Amino acid sequence: MTEVTDNTGFPEVLQKCPTGIRGLDDITDGGLPGGRPTLIAGGPGSGKTLIAMEFLVRGATQYDEPGVFIAFEEREEDLVKNFASLGFDLKELEAQKKLLVDYIHIERSEIEETGEYDLEGLFIRLNYAIDSIGAKRVVLDTIESLFSALTNEGILRAELRRLFHWLKTKGVTAIITGERGGGDTLTRRGLEEYVSDCVITLDHRVEGQIATRRLRVVKYRGSKHGTNEYPFLIDEHGISVLPITSLELDHDVSTERIPTGVLRLDTMLGGGFYRGSSILISGTAGTGKTTLAASFARATCERGERCLYLAFEEAPRQIIRNMRTIGIDLEPYVRQGLLKIHAARPTIFGLELHLVTMYKMINEFKPSVAVVDPITNLITVGSETEVKSMLTRLIDMLKASQITALFTHLTHGGAPLELTEMGVSSLIDTWALLRDIEIGGERNRGLYILKSRGMEHSNQIREFLMTGQGIDIIDAYTGPAGVLTGTARVVQEAKDRVLEVERKEEIERKKRDLERQRKAVEAQIAALRAEYEAGEEKFRKFTQEEERRKEIQEEVRKEIARIRKADVP
Repeated sequence: MTEVTDNTGFPEVLQKCPTGIRGLDDITDGGLPGGRPTLIAGGPGSGKTLIAMEFLVRGATQYDEPGVFIAFEEREEDLVKNFASLGFDLKELEAQKKLLVDYIHIERSEIEETGEYDLEGLFIRLNYAIDSIGAKRVVLDTIESLFSALTNEGILRAELRRLFHWLKTKGVTAIITGERGGGDTLTRRGLEEYVSDCVITLDHRVEGQIATRRLRVVKYRGSKHGTNEYPFLIDEHGISVLPITSLELDHDVSTERIPTGVLRLDTMLGGGFYRGSSILISGTAGTGKTTLAASFARATCERGERCLYLAFEEAPRQIIRNMRTIGIDLEPYVRQGLLKIHAARPTIFGLELHLVTMYKMINEFKPSVAVVDPITNLITVGSETEVKSMLTRLIDMLKASQITALFTHLTHGGAPLELTEMGVSSLIDTWALLRDIEIGGERNRGLYILKSRGMEHSNQIREFLMTGQGIDIIDAYTGPAGVLTGTARVVQEAKDRVLEVERKEEIERKKRDLERQRKAVEAQIAALRAEYEAGEEKFRKFTQEEERRKEIQEEVRKEIARIRKADVP
C-alpha cells in the first residue's frame, strides 16, 4: 500500500494489484495501480501481449480475480495456441468463468472519421464482458488497432481520455498495450503515456548479434518504483524479470564455516569458507580450477545440501567423466537431485539474459552453493565494464540469499596472475591462486591464498596435486634454492634424507667414540683405584706388623725386667 493525497487534502491508500509475474511486483513495489490503467509500450516481439496475458492468467489462478482480454489483432484461436506453449490453458480458464477472450475486428475502410466518432460500442461490449464474469482485470491489445482510423488528434485525445476515465470508473485494473513510437514519444501517437497512471516500456535490442529483452517503469503515479532497465526472460513458464540492479550492502553474514572439499585447504583457511561468502579460484589453463570447484561441489552434496553448477566450457557428462578419473564422482549426486549442472555457451544469450537465467534457476533449485565455471568466458558477450556490472549484481543477489558462490577465472599466460580481466577481485571474500611452477624442465601446480576476509590464512605456497583419490595439497620445498616442486622437490627431499642419515650416522659414530673413551677412562680409574687399594692394604698390613713388633718388644722388655728382678718404676 502507498499513501497518496486526493483533491480534498486527505490521504488515501493507493491499492496495488499484484501481477504474479516474477520480479515485476518487486520493481513496482507490489504490483500495478489497482483500479487504474497501465500502458505497456514496446516494439514488435518485445513481449507486450505475453506480459498482458500473463497478468490475467496469474490474476485468475493465484488471486481469484477474473480477467477480460480484448484483442484487436489476433483471433482467439490463435491466442489459445500461442499461449499453450507457455503452459497457459486459456480454454480451461474460460470454462471456469475466470477468463474471457474477445476478438474485435476493426476494418479501417469501414470507419468514417466524423465529429460524432466515439467508443460507445466498445464500452457496451467491454461492459458486458466484465459483468458476465465479474472481471477485476482488463487487457486491451493493442490501442493502435483501436484508433488506427483516426487522424484527428483532437478526437483521438478526447476518446483516449474518455476510455481511460471509463476504465477507472469501472474500477478494473487495466493494461493497455501500445507500439513504441519514434523520437521522444513512447508510443506512436505520443498521447497514451500522458493519460496513463503507470507506463512500462519493453525493449528487445540486439547488440553484437546477441538479443536481450529489457523492461523499464517510466512512470508510476503515487508510488515508488525501480527506475532502471531490468532484463527479463521469456521461457516455457512465462516471464521472469530480474529486479536486481544494485543492492544496498545490508545483507546478513554468517560465521559458520563450510568445508572446501580439500582437507589441507581447510587447514590453510583455518576451517574452510564462510557460508554465504564469495570465492574466486584463478589460474592459467590446466592448473586445476574446475577440479577444485568440483571438489567443493561434492563436499556440498555430501552434507546433503544442494549445489548449482553453471558451466560455460564443458558439457555436464564431460565434467562428470573427467572428475571421475581423479576420484571425484559427481554422478550419484546428480541422480539424487543434490547437484544440478547447467551448461551453455556464453554467446547463446546476452549478459543480462544470462543473469536472468541464473536468477531463475537459483530461485527454482534453491541451492546453498553456486559454482560459475569460468566467468572469463562472459567477456565474449560483453565489455569488461558490463561483465563486472553483471557479476556485481549476481554476487549481491547470492549474498543476499546466503548462497556461497565459487567462481573460476582463467588467467592468460603472460598476464599478471594477481589480476582479473573484469576487476571483480575487490568483490571477492576469498581469493585462491593456482599457478604453474616451472623447475628442472617440469611444470607443477602451486596454490596459495591471496586474500581471505575475516579469517587468518596461510601465506605459504603449497604444491597442488591431482591424484586418483582426488586433490592433495602438500608442502612445497622451501630452501636456499627457492621453492621446489615435483621431481626437483622429490630429489631435494631425497638429498635431505641422505644428509639426515649421514648426520645421524656421524652422531652415532661420535657417540660410540665417546663411549669408548668413557670406558677407557673408567678402566684407568679402576686400575688406579685397584693400585691405590693395594697400597692401602700394604700400609694397613705394615702398620699391623709394626704394632705387633711393638707388643713383642714390650713383652720381651718386661720379661727381661722380670728376670733381672728389676724394681718396678
